[in-house]
Amino acid sequence: MDASEMDQLCINTIRTLSMDAVQAANSGHPGAPMALAPVAYSLWQRILRFDPQDPAWPNRDRFVLSNGHASMLLYSLLHLTGVRAGGSSVEGAGEPAVTLDDIKKFRQLDSRCAGHPEYRLTAGVETTTGPLGQGVANSVGMAIAGRWLAATFNRPTFDVFNYRVYAICGDGDMMEGISSEAASLAGHLQLSNLCWIYDSNRISIEGSTSLAFSEDVAMRFAGYGWEVTHVGDANDLDQLGRGLAAVDRTRERPSLIIVDSHIAYGAPHKQDTKEAHGEPLGEEEVRAAKRSYGWPEDAHFLVPEGVREHFDEGIGARGREARSAWQAKLAAYRAQHPGLAAQLDLIERGDLPDGWDHDLAAFPADAKGVATRDSSGIVLNAIAQHIPWLIGGSADLAPSTKTRLTFPDAGDLEANSPGARNMHFGIREHAMTAVANGLAVSGLRPYCSTFLIFSDYAKPSIRLSALMELPVVHVFTHDSIGLGEDGPTHQPIEQLAALRAMPGLITLRPCDANEVLEAWRVIMAHRDGPVALVLSRQALPTLDRSTCAPAAGLAKGAYVLVDAADGDPDVLLLATGSEVSLCMTARAALRQEGIKARVISMPSWELFELQSQEYRDSVLPPGVTARVSVEMASTFGWDRYVGSGGRQIGMHTFGASAPLKDVAKKFGFTAEAIVAAARSLAPTRAGA
Repeated sequence: MDASEMDQLCINTIRTLSMDAVQAANSGHPGAPMALAPVAYSLWQRILRFDPQDPAWPNRDRFVLSNGHASMLLYSLLHLTGVRAGGSSVEGAGEPAVTLDDIKKFRQLDSRCAGHPEYRLTAGVETTTGPLGQGVANSVGMAIAGRWLAATFNRPTFDVFNYRVYAICGDGDMMEGISSEAASLAGHLQLSNLCWIYDSNRISIEGSTSLAFSEDVAMRFAGYGWEVTHVGDANDLDQLGRGLAAVDRTRERPSLIIVDSHIAYGAPHKQDTKEAHGEPLGEEEVRAAKRSYGWPEDAHFLVPEGVREHFDEGIGARGREARSAWQAKLAAYRAQHPGLAAQLDLIERGDLPDGWDHDLAAFPADAKGVATRDSSGIVLNAIAQHIPWLIGGSADLAPSTKTRLTFPDAGDLEANSPGARNMHFGIREHAMTAVANGLAVSGLRPYCSTFLIFSDYAKPSIRLSALMELPVVHVFTHDSIGLGEDGPTHQPIEQLAALRAMPGLITLRPCDANEVLEAWRVIMAHRDGPVALVLSRQALPTLDRSTCAPAAGLAKGAYVLVDAADGDPDVLLLATGSEVSLCMTARAALRQEGIKARVISMPSWELFELQSQEYRDSVLPPGVTARVSVEMASTFGWDRYVGSGGRQIGMHTFGASAPLKDVAKKFGFTAEAIVAAARSLAPTRAGA
């Protein structure tokens, strides 16, 4: 068999495995994997620097399948190239990442071949690409991380990092706004280590893309500052090879390769149809497609002799050689640059340097206080000086979110300064959070920030950071109607409830500067998921911790801030953030009336729920049913803590545009309102 025949045999193996898996599952998308098989084969077999025996080695090229509905394309490649579960700490290390049995159980319970590729579930999957556009936006973060690592760690004769990031995407990715945001940023940063391969098949679920999509994508990307190449036929391996090889010659700009394809290529009766894209072909169409490939029509999940060996001689041998050379280079690098090598080890393990928090000092009591966004900025700067890979920025709001790193040499990350620490995402909340996910899967510790109201724009990417268990820090300021004059369009109401509803996300709303400090301790130690840090614009009193409980109680999610004199309260006052100090004022007034109140700071419901029942009952005694919650946001969810007989002081409408004091009074956020609610619930005392 000559080389071209073997190429075609491998391509058709990818196609038929994809068809058979979708048909067996009676669910999935066969068309895109069939059409893209030659493209993916050319990239993996001839270009990609990737070792299937160690799919997580740090200087590998990254491959992202952004049109994740074509997941069988990736699963077929992972199986045929013999990708192994990598890393000694990974359960099942050394086992095949995707077995033929996994493919046979595509989209079934406990298979590693989920409906869309899932990070951590399957070795070789670099990121979870569910909603269209997320994958390409993640790839921008990966490319930024690659350049940052190179700028930070490479030394003369030691190119420790020089990997490329490739992403395959489709018409749906191009229609989603997040891809435009991410592509614009990538062009601005001149990410020459990034290549998107755009499968232009002109078909979507509803039919031809001409129903809603008629723009000139090439012109759009040229305007972004990308190098654009056009391949007229997805099946022309020579033309694909020339297009991919051109990426190596491109300097100072990312690359877009537009590939014209026909969905469900080789299945003539289903070509360019909704069914080929979003549904199984059906047994007869599968047989017809196989017949057009010269494939045994009755064979299922067939991997012909020589296919696996051919992949091993291509991507396998190339990857082994590249990884071996890199490991030898790293060994010499360790000898000459031990300090930098030690940092790389910490990044690889996800650990923190010793003494990362030794510059953190408690804030003194101060009745006037400071906004929690300001104290957060102070703490962030103290921490970041000891964790060089803690990088991030804002959606054009760093002066307001106080997330700029101000110490010497922090710098601004731009095209000519890729190793700097301050990122400028522009007004692109959606892409910002997706890029942060890409930074996180690359080993960096990213933070990103905007106003809490704009968490709605970032929510899809926050959800994916939670799904992937990525330690991304989402800093949200201007956390309530307390921002006043900006009015209801900028005053968050339901956002806290929405964040708290997200599995895997920890939400923290500290009440003063010292809770902020403790919040950052929790954040940096948390490695298994994202955190939303919710901060105030207005100054909050810094509580006197000689009379209040230590702020370290924040680590448990909720704690007794100040108790009744004898520890036997009549009423519980529960609050977060700026409303805690209101409860402190109300407690003093209630004491004058002979009502004993316990004030409970509840900065994180999620952390509180992780505590033992004994601890939770010690904070919220079941026998004390007189409870009042206070939060300048939707009351949704507070009934869990105050019970059906408690009172919830919160928002039931949108806010209003007015100075803070006027808005607070209008909506009942006053010490007097809290006293009245507590008084109505407190048990009547004999002789009172």
